[in-house]
Amino acid sequence: MPIVAGMGGNAATQTLTVIIRGIAMNELVSTARVTLKQSIVGMGNGLINGLVCAAVVAGFYRSIWLGVIIALAMIINMVVAGITGSLIPVALKKMGIDPAVASSVFVTTCTDVAGFFSFLGIATALLNLKMLVPR
Repeated sequence: MPIVAGMGGNAATQTLTVIIRGIAMNELVSTARVTLKQSIVGMGNGLINGLVCAAVVAGFYRSIWLGVIIALAMIINMVVAGITGSLIPVALKKMGIDPAVASSVFVTTCTDVAGFFSFLGIATALLNLKMLVPR
């Protein structure tokens, strides 16, 4: 679980750094376009990192379902990282707050919450479907 939250935090921090740079250099043209692009990048990163983590976890714990859970949670959290990393600095700037000072706390909170909720939520859903219970 900490891997999912940590990777999301790293991705979101990198995204918000790019956005804050764009704001500072007056290069940010379309918030919607940048957010969509960062979400797609997050999806790609989530797929790649999720598959690697899934393979390691499935091999280590001998559970394909645990691998599936961590992969899906990683994908979800990386997309959340792209969205929050793009929108939070812009929102703070519109509120008159320096995004370079305040963004990281909000973004890290969002990705940590999304990471843990997605991991635990997917695991709970699969348990309710009896997919994780050995026969």
